[in-house]
Amino acid sequence: MKTKNLLVALLVSTTLAACSAYGPRSAAPAMVSDGMLTGSNGMTLYTFDKDAAGSGKSVCNGPCATNWPPLMAMDGDAASGDYSIVVRDDGKKQWAFKGKPLYFWAKDMKAGDKTGDGFNNVWRVARP
Repeated sequence: MKTKNLLVALLVSTTLAACSAYGPRSAAPAMVSDGMLTGSNGMTLYTFDKDAAGSGKSVCNGPCATNWPPLMAMDGDAASGDYSIVVRDDGKKQWAFKGKPLYFWAKDMKAGDKTGDGFNNVWRVARP
């Protein structure tokens, strides 16, 4: 009987572990470094003044998104805390912080660069 109970417990725990691999991922998509948000690659993240907080969408698409690549969310990612997910015009998903979509700047070359801050007076370093 003990062996049977042990096998059932093992089967249940293995099944739960396997299922959790397919569940929503809720780890924060950004980190805080020197008072600003950065991607997992250490690169600075930005917000765009023309994006309306909480609108659920990004207005930076096409050529804009070439210069300001979005912080993409993957299938299975889930909103958590101050982080939400918006759907882009192309149907792909992008992370937002406090309702504002997050972007990288193509001209930042290394972690810690923040050359996009204040660009055209509409791009801002994302801060927690």
